[in-house]
Amino acid sequence: LFPESITTEQQSMVLVKRLLAISVSCITYMRGLFPESSYGTRYLDDLCLKILREDKSCLGSLQIVKWIQGCFDALEKQYVSVFFTSFNGTVTELYQFKFKYKKKVPQMDISSNHREFVTGLSSKDVKQASRLLLRRLYLLMQDLGPLPNDITVTMKLLYYNDVTPNDYQPPGFKEDASSGDLLFGGDPVNLRVGSVSTDFHLMKVKVTTDKKRMRKAGSNLIQKNGPTEISHQGLDCEEEEEEESAKINLLNLAFSQEEVIGPEKKRKVSEPEKLPLNGRK
Repeated sequence: LFPESITTEQQSMVLVKRLLAISVSCITYMRGLFPESSYGTRYLDDLCLKILREDKSCLGSLQIVKWIQGCFDALEKQYVSVFFTSFNGTVTELYQFKFKYKKKVPQMDISSNHREFVTGLSSKDVKQASRLLLRRLYLLMQDLGPLPNDITVTMKLLYYNDVTPNDYQPPGFKEDASSGDLLFGGDPVNLRVGSVSTDFHLMKVKVTTDKKRMRKAGSNLIQKNGPTEISHQGLDCEEEEEEESAKINLLNLAFSQEEVIGPEKKRKVSEPEKLPLNGRK
């Protein structure tokens, strides 16, 4: 499943892509979105993974695969900062994948007077973190109550504005025409699933769901006092900002867009066509 070694930027990108694809596959499978025929089976140690494939008999799963491939394009160009998927117009579950791109800085070897890249993270540690992330995600999915029969799946990409061309859209996506805020239905709780860091990339995963859907109220993943309204600007705030905003019940960070990127320039967001899934079994 993972590259044998994760010491180059290309190997790191392969890992991040696979983690994203496996995670989204896990979410759609465990939440019962598509039939068994839409998934292939792979094993990670003793963990059985169901991974989406291009199933032409199921247009919904085929569309999700194309959306993931569109995100891959934005990842390769180092444009995308947050990828998220949610269910229904009034959001009932929200899955956030945050990406950061690291620049390796050459360090001076004093004894030889040569500059060289010093590897900070071993492939073994990165793979272990990847396994832990997937296990925690699977455990969380098992802990959530069922979704309604009729739902709409939405995916959006948020970008780093300073490097992303204004006219850029990955395959399968278009400019987001929504107001910018996501209204959450119910009593939301934030769940930090985990993160994986290489020498080149960082990927963090967080889930927001209705508290009533949590079968184990004492989950150690829960962040208390989650938002009922989430702005696009607030989706990729730093950990310190997240800790501070946890004290606020209604989160609307529109003001911070003006502080960070100016009053005339809103956050660039892409979305595909919404995917209605009616009468799921």
